[in-house]
Amino acid sequence: MEKQRVSSSLAQVARRLKRSVVREGKPFPLGATWDGLGVNFALFSAHAARVELCLFDARGERELERIDLPEYTDEVWHGYLPNARPGTVYGYRVHGPFEPDAGHRFNPNKLVIDPYAKQLVGQLKWGPQLFGYRFDHPDKDRSFDDSDSAALMQKCRVIDPAFTWGSPRKPDTPWEQTIFYETHVKGFTQLHLMVPQAERGTYAGLSHAHVRDYVRSLGVTAIELLPVHAFIDDSYLVEKGLRNYWGYNSLAFFAPEPRYSRTGDIAEFKTMVNQYHAAGLEIILDVVYNHTAEGNELGPTLSLKGIDNASYYRLAPDRRYYINDTGTGNTVNMSHQRVIQMVADSLRYWANEMRVDGFRFDLATILAREPHGFDEGGGFLDACRQDPTLNGVKLIAEPWDIGPGGYQVGQFPPGWAEWNDKFRDAVRSFWKGDPGLMPEFAKRISGSGDLFDKRGRKTWATVNFVTAHDGFNLNDLVSYNDKHNEANGEDNRDGHSNNHSWNHGVEGETTDSAINTLRERQKRNLLATVLLSKGTPMLLAGDEFGHSQRGTNNAYAQDNEITWLDWLDSGSHGQSLREFTKKLIAVRRSHPVLSRGRFVTGTYNDRLDVKDVAWISPTGEEMTQGQWDDANAKCFAMLLDGRAQETGIIRRGEDSTVVLIYNSHHDVVNFTLPSVPEGQCWELLVDTNAPDARSARHDFGETYAMTGRSLVALGLVAGRPDHATPVI
Repeated sequence: MEKQRVSSSLAQVARRLKRSVVREGKPFPLGATWDGLGVNFALFSAHAARVELCLFDARGERELERIDLPEYTDEVWHGYLPNARPGTVYGYRVHGPFEPDAGHRFNPNKLVIDPYAKQLVGQLKWGPQLFGYRFDHPDKDRSFDDSDSAALMQKCRVIDPAFTWGSPRKPDTPWEQTIFYETHVKGFTQLHLMVPQAERGTYAGLSHAHVRDYVRSLGVTAIELLPVHAFIDDSYLVEKGLRNYWGYNSLAFFAPEPRYSRTGDIAEFKTMVNQYHAAGLEIILDVVYNHTAEGNELGPTLSLKGIDNASYYRLAPDRRYYINDTGTGNTVNMSHQRVIQMVADSLRYWANEMRVDGFRFDLATILAREPHGFDEGGGFLDACRQDPTLNGVKLIAEPWDIGPGGYQVGQFPPGWAEWNDKFRDAVRSFWKGDPGLMPEFAKRISGSGDLFDKRGRKTWATVNFVTAHDGFNLNDLVSYNDKHNEANGEDNRDGHSNNHSWNHGVEGETTDSAINTLRERQKRNLLATVLLSKGTPMLLAGDEFGHSQRGTNNAYAQDNEITWLDWLDSGSHGQSLREFTKKLIAVRRSHPVLSRGRFVTGTYNDRLDVKDVAWISPTGEEMTQGQWDDANAKCFAMLLDGRAQETGIIRRGEDSTVVLIYNSHHDVVNFTLPSVPEGQCWELLVDTNAPDARSARHDFGETYAMTGRSLVALGLVAGRPDHATPVI
């Protein structure tokens, strides 16, 4: 027995001797920072009483040591480990009051993720140990659970940020030339046969030359990736055998999502960015800073909740419950200085260290909401406005949430672009043939000046789209009247019901050739409207070749063939639609009047004897108020004269004149064309009824026979007609 006591005592001495040496370190920068000699750890918590740094083995499975961070400066706990190196795996245990009614939920039995973690290790496993309270206790979240969560938690890893970027630089595409292409890291390449099996669905797969060159061949200028910040699968989805496919469930704002990494190294993400920049393409990230994966008072303790719940989240007046402006259970407190700092630091990290080119902010209204409501001069937006890094990247808002005063389209400050759902709904409804849509449709295709023409904002501030990840994709928009979300296991109760969609007579797939022909033309109408309207166009990946989600308009949990792009199943229709999409983008690029930043007003310029825009009726005359007020009118034209907006720099095609004719009638309309000056003629650019027609000068006579439900674009050129009919 004595020998055992001596042995045990010696083991304890040995463990003490092996303990890491810790120094006081610095309170800045926050997170774990390798300086070439050691690692500085710094964690903000205004209400903690003690912070333990927990070190783990390389796989994050065995806890090796706990070290108290020795210093507390300006509400930051910090310490420096001179022997620590990149690859060190760690987490925190934060001590403090467990007083839910006061907003405090500290529980050192719960290992928590560093909000500034640059890389995560392992996979989160759901279990009651993740929760700070006892499930079986009658007081629920007021109770205290002392079980250890470390075995179920992901861990943080210290990184070496070094990376050889080589010669490629950021493309810095001007806003007026920008075209977004929204896609998903996994879904874009999971079924792509040209990508090696091991790389499909990963950052490496997305950077494959065949994939990158395909994106470039379309003519778009930027891919917009659905969330790549580390996120988790919701427990209720896991229980149903589903996953959080979209990724709007963030856990760490600085770490790339591990499931998309083939190598497990953040250099894989940087390589992807480098490859796209070399091809002249920008990378935009869809980011989720409005809420986290920790949910409400009954949610797990994974990071912010256990570090300083009262600082990081917006709490109700009683402090126990969370304000839920996001619909996800919690709302990040963007009125707190340190929280603003965390989000701004995250954005700068992705812009500077990862070299991405911009951000699309999910539920961005929340980021601008102060306790008194939405404020375009609020702390976060002011921080972005004055930040030299964030001033140099593209910032795009989704300008709505479910909170009070949550709908703010057109209300973000100068420098921001915004998703424009008014464009989406008006364009869908117009081509569906709804009555009385012409005035609203005209506002949207001309740049939504009623919303954005103020404070020097430009037409690029409106991001024009008809489809996005959320809702029907293009194929399903013209194939289904109703949502079909049964695969989500919620009895089709989830997802929007007001889709402004039309199945053209049959719900879903059909062999009816007349219906299929009309559906294909409607796809072309919708694509042409997006790509030839004033504003910044956004396409949804797969729309260009007719990908279907089988009527699902809320595919957030479908990590399977419903959402993965099937590159082999596009057929002849898909190939034709893809070529037509390229053609539209080429037309937009060759006629700058379509993308010029100034808003059109219809004001007559007596010096130049032109208007910047004229609205033409089928008779060839300018629209009268009576014609605008006619609810049954469904055919008109927008005439854009580039000469009406002089600029200091004249580019090729700068003064081009383009007429866009829209006919959402089901019948043919003989449209009288605007007269042309002597020595000029109209050139056919696009006819959605003849997608393969090549551009050529034509003598159309006085009228153009507009097929029912079709769009035609004509450009005014010098010279004599060289064809009597379109060349097919």
